Amino acid sequence: MANSFVFSSESVGEGHPDKVSDYISDCILDACLKVDPKSRVACETMVKSNIVILAGEITIPKLQDKKTGRSRPLDDAFNADQVVRDAIREIGYVNDDDVFHADTVFINNYLTAQSADIAQGVDAKKAQGKKTAEQGAGDQGIMFGYACNETKQLMPTPIIWAHLLGRELTKIRKSGKAPWLRPDAKTQVSVRYENDQPKEIVNVVISTQHAEGTSHAKIEKFLINMIKKVLPAKMLNKKTEYLINPTGKFVIGGPQGDSGLTGRKIIVDTYGGWGRHGGGAFSGKDPSKVDRSAAYMGRWVAKNIVAAGLATHTEIQFAYAIGYPKPVSIRVETFGTGTVDDDIITEAVQQVFSFKPAEIVSQLNLMRPIYRETTNYGHFGKDGLPWEQTSKTAALKTAVKKLTK
Repeated sequence: MANSFVFSSESVGEGHPDKVSDYISDCILDACLKVDPKSRVACETMVKSNIVILAGEITIPKLQDKKTGRSRPLDDAFNADQVVRDAIREIGYVNDDDVFHADTVFINNYLTAQSADIAQGVDAKKAQGKKTAEQGAGDQGIMFGYACNETKQLMPTPIIWAHLLGRELTKIRKSGKAPWLRPDAKTQVSVRYENDQPKEIVNVVISTQHAEGTSHAKIEKFLINMIKKVLPAKMLNKKTEYLINPTGKFVIGGPQGDSGLTGRKIIVDTYGGWGRHGGGAFSGKDPSKVDRSAAYMGRWVAKNIVAAGLATHTEIQFAYAIGYPKPVSIRVETFGTGTVDDDIITEAVQQVFSFKPAEIVSQLNLMRPIYRETTNYGHFGKDGLPWEQTSKTAALKTAVKKLTK
């Protein structure tokens, strides 16, 4: 009997309140890394109505006096208010009828220095019996990485298609071709699988904010035409259902309509619910936070396993203790699709990759202001990001070959 099921994934536009918060946090992070690549950043953002609240901990070594240990004000490095306004402007909240507007929002800044108690666990130091210093993990936690061969991005199909629709919607809005479009939006794609292969799109849901007075019929026609241009024609059929702005009207949106907070779209950011998630959010965190860097590492490892042909679907899980440089566990699962036993692939992975926090940062060159590029439409499956490279496939194949002799 055929294995048939429907799986759905959603994406959200950059004007969604939670994504506004994520983007502001990542822009603050990038601003810090431009000043000093060794910056420690944990920036949370909340938005509501015409208010932006920044909170968290930031330490920029270049601002610190080595003799006194005191730090100069953050404003000596960059203008946080300007970073916030520029981010909001890039998103597109610049219309005269926007309550949340780049030029008029009120900004409350509650950023402080990182706790010394946290820093002492994260800063590189000599462990007992060690001659060299090693950086510990910035927190305890579990991380997952996932990859599969369903799409050219080696990502699950539903989330890739939901992101494609979201990106196209934003592209059209920013081009001015549909001046009635506004920044807040959500997309969702439901795919029917048979024998674990995607066979058809069952339904597509798009909710997009729009200008007052735009008819539902106009919006519906425009977006259905967009869907048919973006998604594979062979996956759409007469039974495919299109649910466009199901409530009928979406004028009040963005932070005016709902509050937003950094880190509330962790499933959108990763695998659309297909792969498991360790629970840690990404945006606003520098690479010493393993919630972010180790999740990127997991994606890199999983993608290389699939790209090497060692499995068609794979997931890696590993865990850390705060202040400790080595993961406390590593496990690879290939769901019965591996060419060799999972324990052999797990051992090969540990021979090819280093999972120590400092070496993750080094291997992926993470101490750079690249994080605003990750915020929207998923942190995985994008060209150009270091954890999407497949440069370790040959090394993995060689390691597996030696282990199976």
